[in-house]
Amino acid sequence: MQTIRTVDELRAALGGHRRAGRTIGLVPTMGALHEGHLALVRAARAEADVVVLSLFVNPTQFDDAGDLAAYPRDEGRDAELAEGADVDLLFAPAVAEVYPTGFATTVSVGGVSGRLEGAHRPGHFDGVALVVTKLFGMVRPDVAWFGQKDAQQVAVVRRVVADLDLGVRIETVPTVREPDGLALSSRNVRLGAADRIRGLALRHGLDAVVARLAAGESDAVAAAEAGRAVMRGEGVEPEYLEVVDPDTFEPVGRTEGRPVLVVVAAPVGPVRLIDNELVEPPR
Repeated sequence: MQTIRTVDELRAALGGHRRAGRTIGLVPTMGALHEGHLALVRAARAEADVVVLSLFVNPTQFDDAGDLAAYPRDEGRDAELAEGADVDLLFAPAVAEVYPTGFATTVSVGGVSGRLEGAHRPGHFDGVALVVTKLFGMVRPDVAWFGQKDAQQVAVVRRVVADLDLGVRIETVPTVREPDGLALSSRNVRLGAADRIRGLALRHGLDAVVARLAAGESDAVAAAEAGRAVMRGEGVEPEYLEVVDPDTFEPVGRTEGRPVLVVVAAPVGPVRLIDNELVEPPR
C-alpha cells in the first residue's frame, strides 16, 4: 500500500491506472477505522481494480469545535488496517492541502439536507458536499462506497453527483453492527460502560417502529411515537425518531405499502449517535 499526502502525488499514482482503463474505487473516511469501514473496503476490493481509501477529518462538516477536537485520530492504526484490507492507495492529506490559503468555494444542497441531521447540525451537509466534491475531483473515481448508517449523507452525496454531473457511481453497504445491535461508529470509543448500554436504546427504538410497520401498521406517526416511548423508557431522549421517504427524507404520514426509512438520533453521554432501518412494505 502506498501512502500519499498531496493531490499531485495522487494524480501521478493514479494516472497509469487510468490510462490502462482500470476501475478506480474510492472509500472516503475520516479515519478511526472500524469493521464498518472495512466492509466498505471489501465491497470496493470485490469490484474495483484500484482501491483508494481517503483519511481526512474534514473540519468544514463539524458545527461543534469541541466535537472536531475530540474526534478520534490514529493514522498509524488506520494505515495498518487499510493495508491489511488490501487498500492500494491511502490518501491522507493535511487540511492545508484540501483547503489551501484563499480557499473560498462552498457547495450547498437544498431539499434533502434541510431536515433531521441538517436541522440539528447547521452547515454539516454543506461541509459534506464540499469535501466529497473535492475528493471526487482529486481522485476522479469511477465508483465510491458509503455506509447505510449515514443514510441522509448518502442522499446528499447522490444529489451532488447528479446535480453537478460528477459521473461517479455511488454504492452503499449495509450498516455493520455489534453483536448486541449497536451500529458501529468511530465515536463509540468515547462511550463509557453505562453509556454503551444506554446507546442500545436507539436500536430498541428502531426495532419497536419496525415491528409496528411490519405487522401492518400504516400510521407512521403513531409507529414513530411508540419507538420514542421505548427510548425514553430506557433513559434516552431522541432528538428525532421519524419515518421518512428514503430518497427525499420528507416525513411519511402513512406508509401505504411503500418502502420507508426509520431514522433516529440521540445524545448518549458525551457523543451523539445515529441509526436507521429501511422497512419494506409487508407482504
